[in-house]
Amino acid sequence: MDCRKKRDLTYETGPIRPPNEAMSLLLRVSRNCPWNRCTFCNIYEGKTFEARSTEDICNDIDSMYNISELLKKETKNQNTGGRITYEVLMALQEKKISPQLSHQVALFLGGGGKNVFLQDANSLEVPSDTIVEILSHLYEKFPTIKRVTSYARSMTLKKLGVDKLAALQKAGLTRLHVGLESGSDEVLKMIKKGVLGKHHIEGGRAAIEAGLDLSEYVMPGVGGKENSKVHATETARVLNSINPHFIRLRSYFPMPGSELAKDFASGKLTFLSEDKLVLEIRKLIAGLDGITSQLKSDHDRNLLMEVEGQFPQDKQAMLDVIDEYLDMKDEKRQVFRIGRRLGHFRNLSDINIAENYYAAKQATDELNERFGDADKGLLKIMPVSM
Repeated sequence: MDCRKKRDLTYETGPIRPPNEAMSLLLRVSRNCPWNRCTFCNIYEGKTFEARSTEDICNDIDSMYNISELLKKETKNQNTGGRITYEVLMALQEKKISPQLSHQVALFLGGGGKNVFLQDANSLEVPSDTIVEILSHLYEKFPTIKRVTSYARSMTLKKLGVDKLAALQKAGLTRLHVGLESGSDEVLKMIKKGVLGKHHIEGGRAAIEAGLDLSEYVMPGVGGKENSKVHATETARVLNSINPHFIRLRSYFPMPGSELAKDFASGKLTFLSEDKLVLEIRKLIAGLDGITSQLKSDHDRNLLMEVEGQFPQDKQAMLDVIDEYLDMKDEKRQVFRIGRRLGHFRNLSDINIAENYYAAKQATDELNERFGDADKGLLKIMPVSM
């Protein structure tokens, strides 16, 4: 396949990426989601999965490379010492290059040109030979790359098996992001995930045996009050069986219009309060044993973002942070919840900053007066972020 036919400075991007891929080059290998039935998600509603052609993908790589070269050239023209400034980006905009695309390449270069994320929802559904060819061209154009990652489903990993995954790893794929969501078969069936706990284990183990780094995403609260206990205990059991490199917490909040959001709104399922959500996370962490995973809370949906650490050595410290919050008096916990969601606090320790506490307390009092309950009031005025 001739990958060198690109004649313009455009390339295609998809709608999502993991938060920790913010500085990554976003290379769209496929469009949409091949499963597309999970009840908590409607990002790809009504859209069909497509594998992009090798030629189109390689041409996009060429466009990314050409934009990167123009950015480097412009830093020399403006004598910025290699820094990609606002003026450098504006110079490319004057050349009719998309600001979104030039900014994304600039972020990639600013991060050392090290990381690439393959979009969309499950790029490993694309034939392995195609991915190997794409990776070859990618590394040829950007020899500074150290990490190439992708979303993947556990069932896809199970289907590919160790040998095919190892071939992808040898070609330069380094890390996979997998939406485990839950280890409970009851919850997985409820959210129409299309897998069971045993499939998560088989797929996760195959990826690790193939030499790939593995991030498993857990969704506290997705089972509602009705399934909280089994969700926590079974998820811990499955994670203990996989021992992934990373466990990433993504507390559930409803995506407007999704099937699961409607189930919660109708009363079919009951939302966990933020305190109950914290208790569920505590139960999950307490149940994690015999693993060496790193737990990350790198999403703003999580109330206690400082609950992070390496197992087994940091397990007690993570539980201590949770207990510190739970041991607060009711009023103080509410002030922290409101202040955290309104941006007055980032970490639990921020509540000790007098100025921040005063602002959060004032907002809490106003919401309590207006709605009778500050937490419910905040849900009404900030339904998406909450």
